[in-house]
Amino acid sequence: MSALPALPKLSRKFRLQFEPAQDRWVLLYPEGMVQLNPSAAEILQRCDGERSVDAIVSELEATFNAQGIAPEVLNLLEEGQRRGWID
Repeated sequence: MSALPALPKLSRKFRLQFEPAQDRWVLLYPEGMVQLNPSAAEILQRCDGERSVDAIVSELEATFNAQGIAPEVLNLLEEGQRRGWID
């Protein structure tokens, strides 16, 4: 697998949106939908091609008053890249 991009962004093949009927964020794509847990949704909402991985981690740590979450963020981004969610 290639390294994560410096400024991760969602692939154009996917659309991140909140589904009120399911009360959760989902990734929509032509063949279906991926339901996201709240943590994954918070991370992917910040994958806009303008924030670095470090900036995403810092913003999440500040927003949720948490420390040491970088490994979890990296794991999600790497899995998202493997699944084609992240460009």
